[in-house]
Amino acid sequence: MFSGVADLRRVFEAAKKRREIGRGTLLFVDEIHRFNRAQQDAFLPYVEDGTVILVGATTENPSFELIGALLSRAQVFVLRRLDDDDLETLLRRAEEHLGHDLPLTQDGRAALRAMADGDGRFLFNLVEEIARLPADSPLGPQELARIVQHRAPLYDKAQEGHYNLISALHKSLRGSDTDAALYWLARMLAGGEDPIYILRRLTRAAVEDIGLADPHAVVQALAAWDTYDRLGSPEGELAIAQCVIYLATSPKSNAAYQAFGEASRMARETGSLMPPMHILNAPTRLMRDLGYGKGYVYDRATEQGFSGQNYFPDGVTRRSFYRPGEHGFEREVRKRLDYWDKLRQRTATARSE
Repeated sequence: MFSGVADLRRVFEAAKKRREIGRGTLLFVDEIHRFNRAQQDAFLPYVEDGTVILVGATTENPSFELIGALLSRAQVFVLRRLDDDDLETLLRRAEEHLGHDLPLTQDGRAALRAMADGDGRFLFNLVEEIARLPADSPLGPQELARIVQHRAPLYDKAQEGHYNLISALHKSLRGSDTDAALYWLARMLAGGEDPIYILRRLTRAAVEDIGLADPHAVVQALAAWDTYDRLGSPEGELAIAQCVIYLATSPKSNAAYQAFGEASRMARETGSLMPPMHILNAPTRLMRDLGYGKGYVYDRATEQGFSGQNYFPDGVTRRSFYRPGEHGFEREVRKRLDYWDKLRQRTATARSE
């Protein structure tokens, strides 16, 4: 077990001496993600010059846990969870080793594989328990559940599992798959995820993926948040589930999200341009003399309640950022925008004549 960079240097010095006499060194590091940045940096020169062949094992996503320089010099092999066929193969091998079949019905056998949840080591632990039982009474799912304990679902709230499941929930909402969204919500809550984190993400989905296609979506998200704050778990979790159902079944639009992104890019590109003089307030005489507010038309005082004046900076071509779609309430918003565009064009034509 290494405790710091000094320990690593001793290992590397020993590897250099072996290399001088023509012997290589394969260095296996378990849980390599536990090494801090300085310790990972220490590997680099010895991996680069071939002093050691480094084999690291980790249960975390190396993209998050390893420094880029070390990861770029490595080949990543992903070991995935065992599927149902793999677990059945392990069961048959265990029975061959025992010399007899396990006392399980076909349904009980399937339940045993489900309990293992892709973990071969946990499966063998269950096999050891079942192998001690009498062979004359095969166990079905219910009997099996009374005798052995289920494996807790794999879920690390601080690492990749956390990001994978919230991504699955968000994308299921975006794809209007209500049942899948409810499943991922249940998985996260069963894994001990903080419900407030989920509620924050649901609120984000309400404004990012639904927006004005259903303006009530964000109201529902905030109401679920408030309800959970008042009730807590487990009662308040039903409010979260109700919010998930509402968001998943809502019409979707990211038009507001895209519009704000385009407006932000234009704001960065145009810098510190002043607003046009006619829409600036003139609280002092000097400002009035300088032209502040001159030519401003109060929209409510016009016949149509719309002046059609320019509100972009002088010299900047007018841009159209928000382009609503045809889903949900945005159909009505589009009608409003089209109406004002027509009035604006009509006003511009009248001024030019």
